[in-house]
Amino acid sequence: MDRQSSQPTPQTIAVVGLGTMGTGIAEVLARAGREVIGIDISETAARRASASLAAATARSVARERLTEQERADVLARFRTFTDLAAAAEADLVIEVVPESYEVKQQVFRELDAVVRPDTILATGTNALSVTRLAAESQRPERVLGLHFFNPVPAMKLVEIVSCVLTAPTAVEAVTELARELGKEPVAVGDRPGFVADGLLFGYLNQAAAMYEAKYASREDIDAAMRLGCGLPMGPLALLDLIGVDTARTVLEAMYASSGDRLHAPAPILGQLAEAGLAGQKSGRGFYTYEAPGSSVIVRDLQTPLDGSLLGAGRPVSSVGVAGSGTMASGIAQVFAQSGFDVVLAARSQEKAEAAKAAIGKSLGRAVSKGRLTQEAADETLGRITPAGSLDAFAEVDLAVEAVAEDLAVKQELFAALDKVCKPGAVLATTTSSLPVIAVARVTSRPQDVIGMHFFNPAPAMKLVEVVRTVLTADDVHATVREICVKVRKHPVDCGDRAGFIVNALLFPYLNNAIKMVEEHYASLDQIDAAMKLGGGYPMGPFELLDVVGLDVSLAIEKVLHKEFRDPGLAPSPLLEHLVAAGCLGRKTGRGFREYARR
Repeated sequence: MDRQSSQPTPQTIAVVGLGTMGTGIAEVLARAGREVIGIDISETAARRASASLAAATARSVARERLTEQERADVLARFRTFTDLAAAAEADLVIEVVPESYEVKQQVFRELDAVVRPDTILATGTNALSVTRLAAESQRPERVLGLHFFNPVPAMKLVEIVSCVLTAPTAVEAVTELARELGKEPVAVGDRPGFVADGLLFGYLNQAAAMYEAKYASREDIDAAMRLGCGLPMGPLALLDLIGVDTARTVLEAMYASSGDRLHAPAPILGQLAEAGLAGQKSGRGFYTYEAPGSSVIVRDLQTPLDGSLLGAGRPVSSVGVAGSGTMASGIAQVFAQSGFDVVLAARSQEKAEAAKAAIGKSLGRAVSKGRLTQEAADETLGRITPAGSLDAFAEVDLAVEAVAEDLAVKQELFAALDKVCKPGAVLATTTSSLPVIAVARVTSRPQDVIGMHFFNPAPAMKLVEVVRTVLTADDVHATVREICVKVRKHPVDCGDRAGFIVNALLFPYLNNAIKMVEEHYASLDQIDAAMKLGGGYPMGPFELLDVVGLDVSLAIEKVLHKEFRDPGLAPSPLLEHLVAAGCLGRKTGRGFREYARR
């Protein structure tokens, strides 16, 4: 139950710093009926903030979300100044000046001399210590953190940061204000990055390091995380939007606090920042933009050439899929729907028939939803031939295995494929965590072996990670790239190392979320809400862990830790304990949360 605030909700609010964030905060406050005092030492910034509010409200009128009178009222509530003395009448001051202790401390010192004793002072920092800023204020009990997310009018999350010095009444007052603004307040303690950025920036840093190591192109890294995880932006494009210099500052603060190598800024961030290539705001960062401040990406020397594959691929008309589970049947459906003849082989004829029946049900659901005609569904099912033995793969041009994620099982299967499949057939594994070279080497033709990592459910997910080993032939790589396009999937290239792109970036992020809970910094619900509302993630980390399965997650984290030997990648003890207790997520009815059994 909410406690009644003993301090009134702030009505007159000063916003110090009228950059993108400050302007967005001012707009949200003015639209919500607050008197807003905008302060910036730059008259140009103040004029730009007023023009931005005028343009945003004009769009609202055009869309019939505001009347002309309401727009006039909003504009009248926003006044701009270039002197901090204008904050004298404010009930709350929110500073969003550059991320520098010296700059912020100077602002707080001047505010101490100007504002009333009961005025709340909020810092918009996401990297600096709120405690340190509060301790140097004349009234530390009224200082807290109020962290909005960009773009402020659209993003629902507000992290409210209190430290050991903060008065509960101040926290209650700004929490109620956040709710009145239509935001979702999450209360957190004082540590660099708080919840959302604390998880987000570690992930962004690893993506930058992955690109710097030339493991994958910037386009493939970004496409992999958008298509494989449903994220609104890829990590490198997001770094450009946030500002490479800003990201580096946040990571430096996180590393100083945690000592975790995963937070040590990737050298490329420093190189870009020092060169003034800060991202969209400077016109160039990881990508090149049409102009400073533009979000339109233009070609540069790093942009892949269209049709840049070396040579042509091998002809493929028939495909063999080995396995009888969800992934195998999904892949078989994908190929059959795209016109390929498919042999679906399982350990017995009965299992193969059952897998084909499952495909029939999947196609039936698509028909009932109007996504497919009955005739197309029948044709698709007619292209699939179930078989109880790999011997049926004798004439296929491409063999794809989708069996258990167990190296010995896969090696045994590839040894069998080597004997059965005709010369020149491409042999692909769908492994998500095992070394492709380890299955290639059990065959007499490792040059024909490649990774082709589909994502579940295969008919719906657009991404395929194409994994070359050091022995994979160029025309085999070209074949799989061409096939992906024919089955309407988006291929991304990566090398043969643990986790490939998606899992190598996703699972350290999930592991860090678990560590936050272990350290009692935030609850499951707070973290899930922060990542959905502040990061635009379709699911919170604990929702996702329970869906993926805690045993599967632990296995992938162990593989990553073994491969990269980074202490920060060591699986969380809490995850290991839950798996040992049989709490594996939704499939067992209990994981991080409990679920109703069906």
